[in-house]
Amino acid sequence: MQYKPLGNTGLLVSTICFGTMTFGGGDGIWKAIGNTAQPEADQLIKTCIDSGINFFDTADVYSDGQSETILGQSLKNLPIARKDVVIATKVFGRTGPGRNDVGASRGHIMDGLEASLRRLQTDHIDLYQIHGDDSVTPIDETLRALDDLVTQGKVRYIGCSNWQAWKLAKALCISQFKDLARFDTLQAYYSIAGRDLERELVPLLESEKVGLLVWSPLAGGLLSGKFSRENQKPEASRRSEFDFPIVDKERTWKILDVMKPIAKAHNCSPARISLAWLLAKPVVTSVIIGAKRIDQLQDNIAAVDLKLTAEMKKLDEVSALPPEYPGWMLPFQNMSRLEPVSLAERAARHVEEVRATSATK
Repeated sequence: MQYKPLGNTGLLVSTICFGTMTFGGGDGIWKAIGNTAQPEADQLIKTCIDSGINFFDTADVYSDGQSETILGQSLKNLPIARKDVVIATKVFGRTGPGRNDVGASRGHIMDGLEASLRRLQTDHIDLYQIHGDDSVTPIDETLRALDDLVTQGKVRYIGCSNWQAWKLAKALCISQFKDLARFDTLQAYYSIAGRDLERELVPLLESEKVGLLVWSPLAGGLLSGKFSRENQKPEASRRSEFDFPIVDKERTWKILDVMKPIAKAHNCSPARISLAWLLAKPVVTSVIIGAKRIDQLQDNIAAVDLKLTAEMKKLDEVSALPPEYPGWMLPFQNMSRLEPVSLAERAARHVEEVRATSATK
């Protein structure tokens, strides 16, 4: 296993994080996502620990709190010393029928934290994350509440999930000027089939030294090896019932066409190639995997040892984002920054670059 600092902190986390969204089950969406019970969960957690994984992610809304409960009980059952694991959970989603049982308000954060501590059977959360964008609560209120929890020792680091670049940048500025705890991580969707965050979020994360935790690295199973142009709804696959996250399917089939011979050459699954591609990206701190079976988990973990060399260029090219403003304008403007290049020459070069990029789509 490999380890990286959690954002701009001294806390080391495994580059593979085990996500427990499949723990619990229940009705509706959670039944489709997974129904891992306590005995199976204990086996999965033990396999993670034996493989060197020290990072576990959950949320208060997963299976209506069952995910946190099962994870906490697994750590007790095995038993695993609290200091040897990094537990991340989240608050924001609706946890009850009341008007204030949702969001990133001070009240909901404080109530949510106490409930998560009880379910996880712990006295602190290592990484407490705001699970979504609250369009009602002022960012200052959210940050002050989180800062109080850090001061109290109930939370050690804070993060957010699924935030826009502008809002994360604003939050970082507020934390700096008001001397509040700052977001150390962003948990976001990223996969070789979904590279949208590279436009604005990746440059922000790199500039401000915020760690990136990747959810759904296999695009909801689309990159697992089960799916193809010819088999777009395989049986016993979560994505066949719950088509999420949103992905350009035609673009994904092209990616899988290129990935298939690469996987064959390495004698491994497309899933492992997809994870290795992500792990090779410097901005990525940890990739969250949610395997439901031991064999799936072991295959995913093996991605840490898979090094893609010349294949990275092929995968980058077939999955490259189409040109979009202002992204395509920036290289044109900076082309003569370090060398004298005429406007006409810049335009000619840039047109060729845009055409070359578009030709790969």
